[in-house]
Amino acid sequence: MPARRSARPSSISCLLALVLASALAPAWGQDDWNPRTGDAWVDAWLGDMNRYGSAYPDAFIDEIVRYHEAPRALVRELLVERKWRPGDVYYACGLAAVSGRPCRHVADRWQRGGAEGWGAIAVELGVEPGSAAFMRLKKGFVPSYDRWGRPIRVDDALARDFPGRERIPAAVEDNAAEKATPGS
Repeated sequence: MPARRSARPSSISCLLALVLASALAPAWGQDDWNPRTGDAWVDAWLGDMNRYGSAYPDAFIDEIVRYHEAPRALVRELLVERKWRPGDVYYACGLAAVSGRPCRHVADRWQRGGAEGWGAIAVELGVEPGSAAFMRLKKGFVPSYDRWGRPIRVDDALARDFPGRERIPAAVEDNAAEKATPGS
């Protein structure tokens, strides 16, 4: 007679995911959040990551740990204890990866003074919008979305690297840029 598998591990995993999502959901509101990366497309998809990360925290955390080489304990700390939004965690660890620094270094820098936005911190780290490092960071969004099985539309800057992908119309990009500009 085959051994009966216990349903306990999957029940515990489901319960943990529910607790994590419910604990974090209130902190991840979109109304007051503006990452100010210097790229409207990046800002928009980071906002979408906030929604995805709140709905699927385990898949989100796995992505950051595996593909941005961030310690799982740090990612959980940022999301649960520090109440960071998933988009901020993704960007911190992605920015760390392309700048050759540990995610904790970038996270601590953001914690000390992120009021000026991610764009200012990226410039400090040598990852200015439009630079080769910034484009590596931006291109990394697409495979993340692919792994999540989630659609993503590319802008003109990414269209060459991802032919055949649905593109954001220029009018939508212009509107997003207006909304992403501080003070508008």
